[in-house]
Amino acid sequence: MIDERDRKLLGLLQQDGSMPVGELADRVNLSLSACSRRIQRLEEAGYIARRIVVLDRERMGVPTTVFAMIKTAHHSDEWIEAFRRAISDIPEIVEAHRLTGNYDYIVKVVLPRVEHYDVVYKQIVRKVELFDVSASISMEILKSGTAVPVDYAE
Repeated sequence: MIDERDRKLLGLLQQDGSMPVGELADRVNLSLSACSRRIQRLEEAGYIARRIVVLDRERMGVPTTVFAMIKTAHHSDEWIEAFRRAISDIPEIVEAHRLTGNYDYIVKVVLPRVEHYDVVYKQIVRKVELFDVSASISMEILKSGTAVPVDYAE
């Protein structure tokens, strides 16, 4: 069970995971040791899955985003596992989701330029059979982030 201070701590850590514990403690009105213990408890309880650094995609040379919507005629556990392995080996694929609706999967691909999408596409189709793939190029990022709402945690 977490309380409002825990939620505030989680929100602050999502904004800046490198924030010093002393500053976090001040912002949630706790002593340094109490704040440190809370963070450790939140990690042990699984509320904090991991701490990461978010890189600037422009500076990393991958400013282009393509969303590929995929249909497959195969839905066996073996095919799904083969697809999972195929996409896990491609670093340009940064997210993948199994969907309901008209498409079976959507993958988010970050690229140096749109022409590089063909390289990624060929890597996938060499490893698994697909029924249909439709790709859309992101023209503008309207909202981006890794933070999740903290108000629903229990």
